[in-house]
Amino acid sequence: MTAPGTFSGAWHRSVAHAAGSSFLAFEGPDGAVRHWTYGEFDLVVRRTAATLRGWGVGPGDAVHLALTNSPTFVAVWLAADALGACIVPSDPMGTASELAGHLRRTTPVVGLCAVGRQHTYREAVTAAGLAMKTVAVDESDTTLSRFARMAVDAFPEVGPFDRAAVLFTSGTTGAPKGVVLTQANYAFAGSTMAAAAGLRSHHRQLVVLPLFHANAQYYSFASAISVGASVALMHTFSATGFLAQATRHGATHASLFAAPIRMILQRGAVAVPGIALEHCWYAMNIADDQYAVLSDLLGCAPRQLYGMTETIPAVLTDRAERTVPSSMGFVTDGCLVDVQAADGGSVEPGETGEIVVGGTPGTTLFLEYLDDPETTARSFRGEWFLTGDRATRCVDGRFTFAGRRADVLKVAGENVSTVEVEQVLSAHPLVLEAAVIGRPDDIRDEVPVAFVVATDPTDPPSLDELHAWCADHLTKAKRPRDIEFVDTLPRTSVGKIRTFLLRDPDAESAAPSPAETAGRSSA
Repeated sequence: MTAPGTFSGAWHRSVAHAAGSSFLAFEGPDGAVRHWTYGEFDLVVRRTAATLRGWGVGPGDAVHLALTNSPTFVAVWLAADALGACIVPSDPMGTASELAGHLRRTTPVVGLCAVGRQHTYREAVTAAGLAMKTVAVDESDTTLSRFARMAVDAFPEVGPFDRAAVLFTSGTTGAPKGVVLTQANYAFAGSTMAAAAGLRSHHRQLVVLPLFHANAQYYSFASAISVGASVALMHTFSATGFLAQATRHGATHASLFAAPIRMILQRGAVAVPGIALEHCWYAMNIADDQYAVLSDLLGCAPRQLYGMTETIPAVLTDRAERTVPSSMGFVTDGCLVDVQAADGGSVEPGETGEIVVGGTPGTTLFLEYLDDPETTARSFRGEWFLTGDRATRCVDGRFTFAGRRADVLKVAGENVSTVEVEQVLSAHPLVLEAAVIGRPDDIRDEVPVAFVVATDPTDPPSLDELHAWCADHLTKAKRPRDIEFVDTLPRTSVGKIRTFLLRDPDAESAAPSPAETAGRSSA
């Protein structure tokens, strides 16, 4: 059996084989574009590595990133991995309390943030109780002036199971889970996704999704580096500018999810002459009419996929020959996926079951959840990783999504834990308890909606006060769109909240009685 590769090894190979080929084009907020070849950016990486080493970063250490899409993010990511360190990316717009949680759990040696957000970042470092170095950078800076002029000549040997990143994703426990990823994980993601997309060295990925997410890292950057292709990186997503950006940069490949697609269509996008996209991934269903319009705009038939931070590549991908907008496609080459019942047996074609993913932790699946062996163990049944998502599978092997885990919403492509939002609301001094559900949204797929019981019904907090409280403690995607006061929350006889009644109060007559549900186990 071939030994797993490393992400750093993939970078060094592409530099060696394609030093003069284009690697990165960055379009900043002012529209200016800077280009680097693989060889030129490798010098940037080596300069950055020398600086990180000077800041005390060595093998096994963590580097925290609270940055938007920028050359600095890419350089620090590649330099940290080459040094045998790992990155911990967070939502750069996160609140001080959210950032402090990530910092406290990973104890980075150094953290980088934007100049304009350094007050919040330093507040987070203080709240985390860490004596770490913090560096504020200009995210639009293409000279990377904060990094040394001297470059590292030689890097330490990096192993496939060395930690490469910790990515935080919301879970049903309320506290975000830290997904631990290895060098081999990124190498596997890159080679697998490049093959699935038919990516070759002459192609160019367009990246508009945030780099602190797995999507941009796995599906775009890792795949490009795997084959020596190039990347056009936009500083942020623009619904009105996406098609023009794809054309201007000669992009052949892209990745989106449903919410940005709907934004593009909602803004009345029109075809741009000269667009050269050959392929576009998208996650989560869009309507058939939306798919048809999008296909005309892009000049290619987009292909749906399914994956999680934990599954590394997208383990389900539609094929180019005959795309079906409502389907996640087939098992990706090199991956192992089944649809199973609660007893672990495979369900028959057409029946609904849970999507489970097979593989080797640290190579084809994530290594573990950070400092949480119990949650890691609960996430597996034997050798199968339990996604919590449901699907049906046709006789020909095509998968169709059939719902997701009860306590995690998909808000514009981001996992949002209803438990986490409930905990924040319930921490308000005038709130007794809260329940959060998801409601469909034409743009963001789902949005959180909260039901709140006041500690003193005669003196409840104002809605403005609660929205401000959420704004101080939660990132935008996690903040409830609507908050409604209720006298009590509907419960079963054993105290579980009957969330279906919050979604539809008229469902009581069709619902099973508390006595019927009391003995059932819940997922």
